[in-house]
Amino acid sequence: MIIVTGSIAYDYIMTFPGSFGDHILPEQIHNVNLSFIVSNFARHRGGTAGNVSYTMNLLHTPHILYSYAGKDFDGYKKELKKLGIAIKGVKIDKTSSTATGFAMTDKSNNQIWGYYYGASLKNSKLILKKVVKKDDLILIGPQGAKASICLIKQCINLNIPYMFDPGFILTEVSSEELELGVKHAKFIVGNEYEINLIKERLDKWSTIVKKKTVITTLGEKGVLIKSEKQTFSIKAAKAKSVSSTTGAGDAWRGGFLAGLTKGFNFKISGQMGCVAASFAIEHYGTQEHFYTKNEFKNRYRQNYGSLLKL
Repeated sequence: MIIVTGSIAYDYIMTFPGSFGDHILPEQIHNVNLSFIVSNFARHRGGTAGNVSYTMNLLHTPHILYSYAGKDFDGYKKELKKLGIAIKGVKIDKTSSTATGFAMTDKSNNQIWGYYYGASLKNSKLILKKVVKKDDLILIGPQGAKASICLIKQCINLNIPYMFDPGFILTEVSSEELELGVKHAKFIVGNEYEINLIKERLDKWSTIVKKKTVITTLGEKGVLIKSEKQTFSIKAAKAKSVSSTTGAGDAWRGGFLAGLTKGFNFKISGQMGCVAASFAIEHYGTQEHFYTKNEFKNRYRQNYGSLLKL
């Protein structure tokens, strides 16, 4: 089973109709003072753990959502219950607000994020041995450096495999902590920029990841999955339209993990991730999309030319 850790959050999602690059002067990069007028704005349920759980639920995949939320969680909780997502593993910190993300996306799908960790900082108090079993896989998603490193150390001590998603903590962790997380991970996942940044920070990158699976999400170009024995370059699945790319990466993770849980290989699981992401980007918000099992299977067949037995 997959244990999904990371943030449960409210996302404030905004759209800037221009390009960020048109307003950033390279010679003034040390003195940036900018305001962007946005054309769309909305608050949605989000957070990596919440989003991954949402996708796995759509794909009827058992998992445990294991994270902290804050004193303002009631509305989010009602929706999770309505969807049939178990919340037994969600802990409440009554002294803090639920984590909150502020995302602005320009017309080229570049993003600027601001993030308040809030209650998710308490994820460092999560005790994995209370929920984990021998054959489980832990997703260590964004939840602050302290919590991520704490969970990594628990996985190491318990000898439990984990997927390390360090993107949001790269500005917080030391190179030693980053190396610890990568060195013991079964999977390392991030977008192209994040993976390249990790490579630059770790002198022994090639040696460390030689026997691991490194997953690089490439947006509209799809995803690259590189394991010790095989490399899969998977094209993105076509969406009917693109409303917002926010949450596409989380949907991909949910689809991929659902595929692994169902016993599929990396290629099929990666393609499932791409199909899940294609549904997510059709809607403004990270948990606003919906599909039936048949709709998912049909889009999979249309994009990859084969039947998927879910």
